[in-house]
Amino acid sequence: MTYRRHREDVLVRRTVGVETIPSGMPVELEAGQLAQITQALGGSFTLLVEGQLMRLKGQDADAIGKEPPQAISAPQDLHIDDLEPLIWETLRTCYDPEIPVNIVDLGLVYELRFEPLQEADKVRVVIDMTLTAPGCGMGEAIADEVCDKVLALPRVGEITVNLVFNPPWDRSRMSEAAQLALGL
Repeated sequence: MTYRRHREDVLVRRTVGVETIPSGMPVELEAGQLAQITQALGGSFTLLVEGQLMRLKGQDADAIGKEPPQAISAPQDLHIDDLEPLIWETLRTCYDPEIPVNIVDLGLVYELRFEPLQEADKVRVVIDMTLTAPGCGMGEAIADEVCDKVLALPRVGEITVNLVFNPPWDRSRMSEAAQLALGL
């Protein structure tokens, strides 16, 4: 797997909220602002604006003239045994906005488990995950993306994402594909 960096110049078409990288601080981009797309993975966009990296949520893709991403589709009558593989597939659509590798292949997801809910056909999904660095300002944004995407799946009634830092993350947790993609 080879990762090629391709930048695309775009014009911000409407005022839109973004998050600065790596702090995660929310800011607004004004209509008419020039930007470069440096990464478009997992439904969000990493933009370079006047030397600052920013994350634009996929639901706001129209602000830069792009189509919003398609959600992973699954039948509403999904059998519970098919839910776990679907969640792992969904987690592979979540990316750290600074790294062109999904959070599963980065080794950030430590545990995935289910807890029963009162509704017999629904479960609570509990995910323990970490970040590449404990002080990463994008942690909340990544956890929110995980919540939004997994909660949209059938049979999921609730989700809890726990950011944990024990054991600490290191490169040995990355998949071979991730290491190759990053040239490690």
